[in-house]
Amino acid sequence: MKITSVNVRRIEKEGSRMKAIASVLLDDSFAVHDIRVIEGDNGLFIAMPSRKTATGGYRDIVHPINQEVRKMFEDAILNAYHNEAEPAPTTLDEDSNVEISETENE
Repeated sequence: MKITSVNVRRIEKEGSRMKAIASVLLDDSFAVHDIRVIEGDNGLFIAMPSRKTATGGYRDIVHPINQEVRKMFEDAILNAYHNEAEPAPTTLDEDSNVEISETENE
């Protein structure tokens, strides 16, 4: 099994430890969405997609079976997170009410 694609979408929410949401494509044929990148006390880690149970707890919907596969997911996702370029901030053009990327203004 190989991770053939990783897509990371950064999340900026004040006061939240969640930093991004990732999607992973395995062998160009199986996708796993909604993997969260969390800022923990000891650095970033990933949390697999989960669902709330009837008792109020959470249960993973998908998850690696062993530590080797978990590390493969975590390394690929965190590398993509760190290598992703920060998106250019957008501003509102006062005359036309159109958003303009800062790179377009240069």
